[in-house]
Amino acid sequence: MLYQAQTIKILSLMMLFGLISGLGGCSSLSSGDFKDPEVRLVNVDVVKAKLLEQHFMLRFRIDNPNSFSLPVRGLDYAVYLNQVKLAEGESNASFTVPAQGHHSFNVPVRTNLWRHLRQIVKALEKPDEPIPYRFQGAVKTGWLFGRSVHMSRNGEIIPGNHIPE
Repeated sequence: MLYQAQTIKILSLMMLFGLISGLGGCSSLSSGDFKDPEVRLVNVDVVKAKLLEQHFMLRFRIDNPNSFSLPVRGLDYAVYLNQVKLAEGESNASFTVPAQGHHSFNVPVRTNLWRHLRQIVKALEKPDEPIPYRFQGAVKTGWLFGRSVHMSRNGEIIPGNHIPE
């Protein structure tokens, strides 16, 4: 019985040391040689637009400047139009960006513009005047001891450029 308890303790310690030594590979994400990847919103496509619900597809590109591959395990985001939060959510897409490489990925977004209709109609009254937009997000990198890379993109859209004649 005593022998069995000691064997279990020894095996537990060996597993603990094995786990700790295995984490050395993850340390490259937290060490000083880590460079934040560049994340860009490349495109926004309207998938479906109905009165009460709209579906968009946001396309991103992530560039990894590091000499090691970068695991990505998701994205948190919020989209604002004229200071009105249109959508927020989380994508659990997971992939690995190769060293000094890039990867493109899509994030589906669903929103309901009906509750913001008054502000949107007011902004669209002058179709030649730009409307500010803002996209904020955080890409979650690494597996066990990862970090979040924050991003923000501001810009303007001119509604008249998107209204068919």
